[in-house]
Amino acid sequence: MKLSILDQVPVFKGASAKEAIKASLDLAEMADQLGFARYWVAEHHDMKRFACPAPDIILGLIGSRTEKIKIGAGAVLLPHYRPFHIAERYNLLATLYPRRIDVGIGRAPGGSAEATIALSGNFLKNVRNVSADIDELLAFFKQTFAKDHLYAKIAPTPVPNSPPDLWLLGTSEKSAKLAAEKDMSYVFGHFMTEKDGPAIVKQYRQQAKGKVIVAVSVICAETYEQAKKLTEIALFENIELEEAEEHYSTATQRTMESNVSNKDGALPEKLKTPFIFGNPLQVYEQLQALQAIYQADEIMILTNIPDYEIRKNSYQLIAQTCL
Repeated sequence: MKLSILDQVPVFKGASAKEAIKASLDLAEMADQLGFARYWVAEHHDMKRFACPAPDIILGLIGSRTEKIKIGAGAVLLPHYRPFHIAERYNLLATLYPRRIDVGIGRAPGGSAEATIALSGNFLKNVRNVSADIDELLAFFKQTFAKDHLYAKIAPTPVPNSPPDLWLLGTSEKSAKLAAEKDMSYVFGHFMTEKDGPAIVKQYRQQAKGKVIVAVSVICAETYEQAKKLTEIALFENIELEEAEEHYSTATQRTMESNVSNKDGALPEKLKTPFIFGNPLQVYEQLQALQAIYQADEIMILTNIPDYEIRKNSYQLIAQTCL
């Protein structure tokens, strides 16, 4: 099974942002040694719970401490930026770490309305222009502007021998359709939604030949009881109270009480929730079921247990059983 890691660089209770970043660097180094396929860092703005507004800066540090694992942004929130700016930064990373750089493109604001306005002005207008911005970004990476185009005379230097790999992230039919139109590989954020993800991915598969990654929240411990307790802690201590109560009452309770049978081909009840948890064998079985339902090329795991060492242990247990 091909597994990757999504890191939101969470600032857990009692920790500083600097400690959160150090924990992410340590986790990325461990992931490289354990054989995870890629390590992506998320982008958030004006959020005290997350310590990374600029994934490319942290990726530069991660690249220097790893050797084989692919590294990337999950996601670059493109409506905030001009494509040339992004092309320069990720070409620089691809020059430093050849054939290891991914650029996942997202369209969410990643922060409050005030932070969004401060960062990029009219965000809704920028979102409406994201299709053209993706075209422009692809042209910069591939150097395919027409000879008479204004940008044909410039390059996002340094230009690496191998450009970064581009992905589009989303949770909707609209995002799947856009990824197919742009001939981009697609990442579905299962951990963000309970909508009909398999149908959305199937729609993408019918229109495109790119790869599919499914991102899911996973908590693994030595026993089911330990994993269940950690899941409860993660819900109630690591997200806003109102959000936690909603998720617990609808998603987590169902996860704890259901099984992963797939006799009728429908999405198992357990996999309709953002969380997978259990002992290593239980997690392995759930990940296999999730991969089968989505027909995914890869599973990307997000683990926000509010303790950095326990988080590392969760990934270690998963690697020992699944990789």
